[in-house]
Amino acid sequence: MRLRAPFFLQAMSHNAYTTTPSSNAAMSSTMLHDAFTTLGSHGDASTRPRRVPISALPLPPPTHSLIHNLTPDPHTPSPAAWRETRKARPSLQRRARLLVPPAHFSYVAPCPLPFPFRVEYPEEDADGEAQVAAVERWLVDREALQEVSRAAVQEGHGAEQGESSEGGLKKYVSEKRNEERVLIGLAETGWRDCVPQLDVGDAFDLLGSPSLSAVPPDQGTESSRAPAKERDTSTSTDAAAARQELIDVLSGHTLLMNGDGDDPQTQWAPWSLRYSGHQFGTFAGQLGDGRAISLLSTPHPDDPDTVFELQLKGAGRTPFSRMADGLAVLRSSIREFLCSEAMHALSIPTTRSLSLVSLPQLPVERERVESACILTRVAPSFLRIGNFEAFNPPANMFFFGGGQQPAHFDGLRVLGEWTARRVLRLQSIRWRGDPGVDGPGDAWGKEVVLEAARRNAKMVAGWQAYGFMHGVINTDNVSILGLTIDYGPYAFMDVFDPFHICNHSDDGGRYAYKYQPSMIIYALRALLNALAPLIGAEHEFGGKAVSPGWADSASPEQLKVWTDSGLALTKDEMERVAQEACAVEYGRLMHRRLALRRLDEDDELLYTRPLLDLMEDHRLDFHATFRRLASFRPALAADEGALHVFVESVLMLCAEPERMDRARATAAWKVWLAKFAGRVESERALWEATGPDVDAQREDAARKANPRFVLRQWVLEEVIKKVEADTGSGKRVLRKVLHMACNPFEPWGAEGFDGDESTLDLEVREERRYCGVGERKLLGFQCSCSS
Repeated sequence: MRLRAPFFLQAMSHNAYTTTPSSNAAMSSTMLHDAFTTLGSHGDASTRPRRVPISALPLPPPTHSLIHNLTPDPHTPSPAAWRETRKARPSLQRRARLLVPPAHFSYVAPCPLPFPFRVEYPEEDADGEAQVAAVERWLVDREALQEVSRAAVQEGHGAEQGESSEGGLKKYVSEKRNEERVLIGLAETGWRDCVPQLDVGDAFDLLGSPSLSAVPPDQGTESSRAPAKERDTSTSTDAAAARQELIDVLSGHTLLMNGDGDDPQTQWAPWSLRYSGHQFGTFAGQLGDGRAISLLSTPHPDDPDTVFELQLKGAGRTPFSRMADGLAVLRSSIREFLCSEAMHALSIPTTRSLSLVSLPQLPVERERVESACILTRVAPSFLRIGNFEAFNPPANMFFFGGGQQPAHFDGLRVLGEWTARRVLRLQSIRWRGDPGVDGPGDAWGKEVVLEAARRNAKMVAGWQAYGFMHGVINTDNVSILGLTIDYGPYAFMDVFDPFHICNHSDDGGRYAYKYQPSMIIYALRALLNALAPLIGAEHEFGGKAVSPGWADSASPEQLKVWTDSGLALTKDEMERVAQEACAVEYGRLMHRRLALRRLDEDDELLYTRPLLDLMEDHRLDFHATFRRLASFRPALAADEGALHVFVESVLMLCAEPERMDRARATAAWKVWLAKFAGRVESERALWEATGPDVDAQREDAARKANPRFVLRQWVLEEVIKKVEADTGSGKRVLRKVLHMACNPFEPWGAEGFDGDESTLDLEVREERRYCGVGERKLLGFQCSCSS
């Protein structure tokens, strides 16, 4: 069946619970603390994977490792060579520079420092050589070069005490860098889903019990300041060591690497990726991981072919930092930490969060002086469309930025083969060198584009269905895997406005909510433009993959023929695949939100779009309206009094009731609800097949699809302020908000309770407030790119 395209796709081709009072409304903070503690180092070893400290995480085999398949910066061709460079010329990894055309990445050690560096230069130095030497000495002193012992694998975790690290990683520190490191967040869901084999020790105990009503130490009662569980210091030495090693590594203080032996395939070191990209529609040249450093990748214990990469964001300068400091502030780190897990809870593809470590003594200059914070995020890959643009950039284009290398087509081939085989894991391709495959293997270029189109189309459909606005959909911020990545000035929709712009730097509204699918198509076109000559060549070679050196002797005329052929073969199909995938996924999600089981072709035209028009016309809150509709029952449409009461409850969600034409709004809503009631009744038999109480089933399904808690801008601002004001109480608030974001469909705050709110527990009253729309002045609040 062919679905009608959602309203926001039309321009693409042109450019779960019943409500009860407070006792059952949600888990108490004490219950949450107990649950999280069980999920930490303690608990039954037979029910969870073997856990090891971060230094002992197993590494993937070389066939599954990015650094062993892509091309490193030739200045540091191996971890062993990089280790020697760091002893003499560490500025090489901190100095902004263009990598050579074939290189995909550069080895980089985390080193969070204020920038410009606070180096004392010689007073007299006519030729500058002494200044250069002073910089190198200063950086050498701050490089993690001193080896220290690793945390032990705990007894009872599936390994003998004292067992050596499976990954063979060694730990290094710098005595000159020993800044304060404070763990303020650990995402249990990200940890459980991506790296369940990681031993976090007693980290959850250190964070304290989740609580919205936590207060700073100079306020409140003893119980609100420090729960008994948090004050318990009886944790084991091994658990404390595992936790401290985790903090040290994920704060950039401690380096994990292995440069031993003569075979680079057995060595390991952190890295940052090179990529280019279009920013606000203009090609920007080389960009790259300017403040992101990938520490390691590790196979998932349930599926060794699925590898998760741990990446620090804000851990210091890299060769791609340009004029920036490579750091991140507490404010922006909290925003990404929370939203990554909130998006996952909404089933929207995303990178994941693992930890937040504050560096309170490290100043960072933004609009004001703030403190540094390092986020650890996790994904199977952080490759972007911009990685491909770096190896075949647009020709004869003006760009802003630090420069751009010429095209390197074999580098494009190497990147594409790695992406197709190990990142996208295309199952239909027979690869060169595989058993039974003679010659170069199957063509893969077009399939990479189409698979990226499918994945990104489903992702952006999730954005539109749940009112998420990314804010900066530059091609370097679009994942090849179709994951939401790089959370900056994002927002969730408050009052429904299809033209809302969440980024105040986006003066022209390029990335407004309505245009997000079109901007994903724009990014996919950039991917196709980069791969087009390779796709054309594969077609000319009879549907076979290109071989090493495939374009070395190709003339400009030949490259143009291949490019034109690749575009002609792929562009229309790519756009059709993306539009259809987006339409199907959006339709599926909106049917879930409306608790409809049957997919009718006209549902978008007759119900979804008119509903959104009602929200826009009468300035109603997007998410609260869907949540309210969960309790609508078709019988209400036949009872004028009951229908009027229900409509009044919907209109209470208006942000500016004084501006509403209440009579017009009431009439319009009654018309839509009557029509919707008929649509619901038309599929009653489908629901009766799974239970006698159709209304209860539908309400339960709708509540499981429409969040009670939304990560609104005012919530983020309040959490950030509380953590900035007092880390001890603030991290408990952060932890509770994270838990609510990971369980958004729960009836937080005694949803449905209409009695005297003063009789509710303080924590429940705070949950209730956090589920509200907040102050009017923060509705539609815009952030900057630095947010």
